[in-house]
Amino acid sequence: MAGATNGGGNGGNGGGKMISLPLQYFCVLAAVVVAVMVLSLAYMSPAAMVAVRENLGSVASSGAGSSNNSGAIPVATPAAVKEQEQGRRPPVVLFNFGDSNSDTGGVAAAGGIRIMPPEGRTYFGHPTGRLSDGRVIIDFICESLNTHELNPYLKGIGSDYSNGVNFAMAGSTVSHGVSPYSLNVQVDQFVYFKHRSLELFERGLKGPVSKEGFENALYMMDIGHNDMVGVAHTPSDQWDTKIAKIVDEIRQAMRILYDNGARKFWIHGTGALGCLPAVAVREQGEHDAHGCLVSVNKAAKAFNKKLSNFCDDMRFFLKNATIVYTDMFAIKYDFVANHTKYGIDWPLMVCCGNGGPPYNMDKGKPGCGDLCEPESKVLSWDGVHFTDFGSGLAAKLVMSGEYSKPRVKLASLINGGSKKTSDS
Repeated sequence: MAGATNGGGNGGNGGGKMISLPLQYFCVLAAVVVAVMVLSLAYMSPAAMVAVRENLGSVASSGAGSSNNSGAIPVATPAAVKEQEQGRRPPVVLFNFGDSNSDTGGVAAAGGIRIMPPEGRTYFGHPTGRLSDGRVIIDFICESLNTHELNPYLKGIGSDYSNGVNFAMAGSTVSHGVSPYSLNVQVDQFVYFKHRSLELFERGLKGPVSKEGFENALYMMDIGHNDMVGVAHTPSDQWDTKIAKIVDEIRQAMRILYDNGARKFWIHGTGALGCLPAVAVREQGEHDAHGCLVSVNKAAKAFNKKLSNFCDDMRFFLKNATIVYTDMFAIKYDFVANHTKYGIDWPLMVCCGNGGPPYNMDKGKPGCGDLCEPESKVLSWDGVHFTDFGSGLAAKLVMSGEYSKPRVKLASLINGGSKKTSDS
């Protein structure tokens, strides 16, 4: 194991917050933890939740008031404009809604946080705001579709939205009012983005995405993980009611997107949350033969079953729409249960941690005192999020259609939305 380098000081850069690795994860992961705690309070104490939501609302309002974001939607870059003028529009448009599993720098941009190395070291060579040493799953998806990475909605500087927008924010939930950028807020941001984009075209200007782009776009959701960790820590006889409410909020979000022209939906179930090292290693309770926390995985599977059934129902109600559900639990659990198949020696070990194998998670030492080698086949970056290596494995299976219902390859959906069964 190699020692970590946290980067030094402010470097004379002046403005902005520059955060070393141990503190960056304390700040950003704390947002996820707080969301989970609030969810638990919501489920166990409605009165307490009212007070918490009021506090969160005041924080969100003050944050909005102090922001220097004008709210204007950046138009396409000169290169994208040139493509439009020559009739060569980007081959694919994606809109993603999610949390830290698919955040490509949104929470860093929103909070003005300059996350420091070794985050981003493996692929980009520098920090990008992703909670990983490299790419997240959606980056691999974009790469496979020959389009650039999705830019976060709130990252105005240097962004090119001609191939869509990433609304995902670390710490986000499906449940309303728990996190500042819950699913309903992300959908509202999309509606605003669409209206402003089309307004530019109507005025004879070059907007980031055209009417045809919105109609042919793929609408992806990878969210609910933070909600389900919260649900898993409540009495199991209450799970069904709580999960039904979460899924109903997803239904409302999909309906709004559909009413705004969305016809291609790609929905991810939640992963094997009980196999996350931060959960499996640090929490008490029954563990299965592979070291995963049974109760949390049971809650994740209950959510996925209801979400899959919901997608079946929505195919009937949303006419002319293609809705693909992907079983992320099966994909991610297999990485742990059959880790030798993927060349993984320690499936519950984190790359950025302390203490060495088998977990590298010394409870009293946050940060990267022991940092795995860049070429290591380690799934978890920090105990919650995947490494570049882990995301690459997952993305390949996600795009194959083998774990999807109906069994559709992602590329085939992009290229026309055919419901033809995958031939893989």
